[in-house]
Amino acid sequence: MILSIENILLVGSILLLISIIVGKTSFRFGIPTLILFLVIGMLAGSDGIGGIQFDDPALARFIGVVSLNFILFSGGLDTNWQSVKPILWQGISLSTLGVFLTAISLGLFVWAITDFNIYEGLLLGAIVSSTDAAAVFSILRSKKLALKDNLRPTLELESGSNDPMAYVLTISFLNLVINPQDSVWSVIQIFLLQMTIGGLFGYLSGRVSKYIINKIDLDFEGLYPVLVIALMFITYSFTDAVGGNGFLAVYICAVYLGNKQFIHKNSILQVYDGLAWLVQIVLFLTLGLLVFPSEIIPVLVPGILISLFLILVARPVSVLLSLIPFRMTFRRRLYVSWVGLRGAVPIVFATYPLLAGIDKAGMIFNIVFFVSLTSVLIQGTTLTVLARWLKVVLPEKIKPQKSNLEILTSEEAKNMIREIKVPEGGIAVGKKIVELNFPKSAIIAIIKRGNKYITPNGNTVLEAGDNLVILSDSPQSIKEVTNCLGTNHKTHTEKNI
Repeated sequence: MILSIENILLVGSILLLISIIVGKTSFRFGIPTLILFLVIGMLAGSDGIGGIQFDDPALARFIGVVSLNFILFSGGLDTNWQSVKPILWQGISLSTLGVFLTAISLGLFVWAITDFNIYEGLLLGAIVSSTDAAAVFSILRSKKLALKDNLRPTLELESGSNDPMAYVLTISFLNLVINPQDSVWSVIQIFLLQMTIGGLFGYLSGRVSKYIINKIDLDFEGLYPVLVIALMFITYSFTDAVGGNGFLAVYICAVYLGNKQFIHKNSILQVYDGLAWLVQIVLFLTLGLLVFPSEIIPVLVPGILISLFLILVARPVSVLLSLIPFRMTFRRRLYVSWVGLRGAVPIVFATYPLLAGIDKAGMIFNIVFFVSLTSVLIQGTTLTVLARWLKVVLPEKIKPQKSNLEILTSEEAKNMIREIKVPEGGIAVGKKIVELNFPKSAIIAIIKRGNKYITPNGNTVLEAGDNLVILSDSPQSIKEVTNCLGTNHKTHTEKNI
C-alpha cells in the first residue's frame, strides 16, 4: 500500500487506535509500550503484513524533531525544581560527561570490531550515546516506581537534558566523516557554542514566555495551549537559527515555566501530557514504518555485540566515572547505569547520516535501530525487578484510602480551608492571581465578591473586600498566602470554613 492524501488519515488513525489498545494491555506482561509501537509500525511497513510503502528519511526526521520538541517540553514542565536542585550537578555530569564517555568508548569498540573507520565508529557511538527521554519518562511513570534518594529525578533530569549533547556529538562526528581533513577542535567549538547559546536562550525564552502568557488576554481558554505551542517552536527555531542547541533551549524553557505560576497552568499541563503521548506513538510508528526488517538480519551479529557492549560496559563505565565526584552508593550508581534506555531519539539521529548520503549510512541506521530495540526490550522490562533486587525502591506502605468527604470533614481539614479577606489598599488589589506567586500548596477555590461567587483562574483580578476561600495543606502555607496578599497573619480577617 502506498500512502496518499486519500488514505493517510484512515491508515494513521487505525494504527493509532491499535497502538493505544495494545499499549493499554502491554504492561500486564511487563512489555514496554514503546516497543509495541515500533513493532506495530514494522508490521504495517513494506516488509510486514500491512505492506505500507514508506521510505522517506527526511519526513521521518521532521516528525522526529517535532516530536522531540513536545516530549522534551512536556518532560520539562513536569520537572520539579525542588526535587532536581539537590541532584542538579549529578544530572549535568551524566548528561554531558556521561554521554561523551559513552560515545567515545562505544565508538572505539565499533571501530575495533567492524570495517568502520574511526570517525564512522565515533558517529555511531554518538548517535546512541544518550538515554531516551520518551522511553525513560513513559516507563518510569507508567510503572510508578517509588525510588529512594532522589533516583527518579536524577534519571528524568539526565534523560531530559542529554539529547542536546548527543545531537552536538552526532553533528560534529558526521561533519568529520564528510570532511575528515577538519580538526577535532571543531567538535569542541561546536559543543561550546551550541550548549552556551542553547542554555542562555532557553532561560530567556522561559522568562519571556511566562510574561507573554500572563499578560496576553485571550478570549478563549482553549487558545492558551496553542499559544504555548507557538512559543515552544519559536524557542527551538530561533535558537537553532542563531547557532544554539534548540533541544536544550526547549527543555530549559519548559523547566522554568513548569516551576512558575502562569495562567491556565493545569489545563496546559494536561494538554501537553496528552500531546506528548500522541507524538510518541506517531514517532515510534513512523520509525517502525521506516525500518525494513529484512535489512536488519545482516547486522544481527555486530548489532548484538554493540548492544551488549553498550549495556554492560560503555554505559556502566561512563556512569561510574561521571559520578565519581558525588556521594552515591554503588547500588544507586548501578541502577542509574541500567536505566540507560535507548529509544526513538537515536533512531531519529540515525536519519542524519542517511540524508547526508555517507557510504555506511544504511548500516548505521539498521544497527542503531537494533540497539534501540534491544535496549528498551532488555532494560525496560527489568527496571522494576532490578530496583527491588538492588533495594533502591521504597517499600510499599498500604494505607486506608479516605474518601473526599472524609478528608474534608476530618480535623485535619480545619487547617486546610480558610476564608481570607483582601484588605483595602493591600498589595494584591488590582493584581491578577497569577502575579501573586501563590505557594504551590495552596489554591483559591472560590471568591465571594459582594453577593456574587466567582470561580477564579489565573487571569482573575482581585478587588478590595474580596473574600477568598483558600485550600491549603498546612498552616505554613496559609502564612505564605497572607504574605502574598499583603495581610498580617495575626490580624487579618480569617474564618474557619
